[in-house]
Amino acid sequence: MLNSTDPQDVFSKQVPKNLTANIVYFIISLASGLFLVPYFINSLGVASYAMIPLATSFTSYVNLITVSLNTSVSRPITIELQKEEFKKANVTFNTALFGTLGIILLILPIILLLSYYSPSFFEVPSNQENATRLLFLGVIIAFLLRAWSSNFGVSIFAYNRLDILNIINAINILVQVSLIILFFKLDSPNLAYIGLAYLIAAIVAFALTVFFSRRTNPHLKINIKDFHRSKANEIMEMGGWVIITQIGSLLFLQIDLIVVNKLFGTLAGGEYSIAFMWSSVLRTIASVLISILTPVILTYYIRGKIEELINLAKSAIKLTGLALALPIGFICGFAPQLLSLWVGPEFVKISPLILIMLSHLVINLPVMLLFDINIAYNKVRTPGIVTFWMGVGNFLLELTLPFITGWGYYGVAVAGAIVLTLNNAIFIPWYTTKILGIPRTTFVSSIFPGVLAVFIITGSCRLINFLVPVSGLGALVISGIIVTIVYMVSIWVFTKENIERQIIMSMLPSTIRYRL
Repeated sequence: MLNSTDPQDVFSKQVPKNLTANIVYFIISLASGLFLVPYFINSLGVASYAMIPLATSFTSYVNLITVSLNTSVSRPITIELQKEEFKKANVTFNTALFGTLGIILLILPIILLLSYYSPSFFEVPSNQENATRLLFLGVIIAFLLRAWSSNFGVSIFAYNRLDILNIINAINILVQVSLIILFFKLDSPNLAYIGLAYLIAAIVAFALTVFFSRRTNPHLKINIKDFHRSKANEIMEMGGWVIITQIGSLLFLQIDLIVVNKLFGTLAGGEYSIAFMWSSVLRTIASVLISILTPVILTYYIRGKIEELINLAKSAIKLTGLALALPIGFICGFAPQLLSLWVGPEFVKISPLILIMLSHLVINLPVMLLFDINIAYNKVRTPGIVTFWMGVGNFLLELTLPFITGWGYYGVAVAGAIVLTLNNAIFIPWYTTKILGIPRTTFVSSIFPGVLAVFIITGSCRLINFLVPVSGLGALVISGIIVTIVYMVSIWVFTKENIERQIIMSMLPSTIRYRL
């Protein structure tokens, strides 16, 4: 059990383990995505494949309340556990656990209705109605089960054991992929088997989360008598505004799949989902990097080390942007080649869509770290209101811009890029500086290095392809290795004697750190 006594101890000892586990989880997640997309397209067809990202995105709406409540619980329970106030922690834990369970039971009838009528709402391929219903039912119940199990995961998070959480997430993905392949081989490709695989994997992940929660923190006990209505009201007060924020975020990040499906049909939805997969990969990379520092930020806040918190946030935004610049620039620079090798030459036409969907993420993803500061200070009301109305504006713009401009589903991607940038790159940094009482432009300078790096890497990849046309997998891999080595050496030189260099070093295992 990790019982931190100093923020720097947490940072120097546990961060390398967390980073390693995060990287492993990301590699497994990326590999499964790269494998499953062409596998599903070849097995089911583009139109049927479009139902899968729709189902997984739809769970985000159903899962809204439970995720928001868990976010609200992580702050107080981390504070209580680090202060060794175990009685209070048990009240918070059981109130959240049974409160979330009650909410899940209440919305189960809604889930059944949503799953049953999903073929009526979306344009479903013929003879796939029942399979689509089972897909939605299995995926949504799986996500709700993972959401409830995250109540146990909060105690693991509180002790900064993100390595354990990511191992569980990696196992969840491996079980999903293995079962999907097994079911498809034993019988035939069917959307219903995907829903079943998600559900079984969620049960496995649930059991693992409960087991490791008890191992990491034996102080929390399940006891319905520790459910306190006053604590539930306290959690709901913060959770309510987090819910509003989550609704706005979903209107930014998930609504476009539904809009494209409804406006342009299932085939267009399948093509859009291919590009959307790369956006999801980059969001995973960002979450891998940011989640490492979330417990540290809470610890700095608890200890009153605000200046260290600010410096850490500035450096983390810069480093996250620089880290994201490499995959964003490479994917945008070699988009036609990647699409041709990955899903087939017929999809090269959506290369501009990938450029639109990915290029702005180098600005919008790194600043997500600042929302953790808002949570630490319990200042989530204003961000919730602004994010909600920005999300509504994004939805309306996605409905109108494609027809005003004639850009089709490219207009949906452009609308999302515009509104998300207004919210994340302008409002969130400004509001965080207001909370901290520091100059408004404090975090702005941390964003620009990543933006510049994306332009340089994208241009370099395009130049490589112009001078030596890249067509095969071998040439693409060699180009990627060259770009990566040159970029990493440049970053190492660029961060010389900076606090960013210290952060990079602290994330490395001690043996590698010593050699460097």
